Amino acid sequence: MTRKIFLLCVIFITSSSCSEFALLASASSVAASQNAYSKAYGALDFGVVIKTKKDIKTHTYERVRKIIKERD
Repeated sequence: MTRKIFLLCVIFITSSSCSEFALLASASSVAASQNAYSKAYGALDFGVVIKTKKDIKTHTYERVRKIIKERD
């Protein structure tokens, strides 16, 4: 249980709060970043937005809400 909570905290911390438009507009700034993790996350998030019309943070939020709803 503690492991799941820690994982959720890590996901929330690393997830950005940008809207889809901001992510699309900032796609070129990913190349300017020097951090490899930032580049990887930005590319992954950009791909998820293109494919599913939702960013990683939205998917995570919906999944957590579903888990909490099932628990109650």
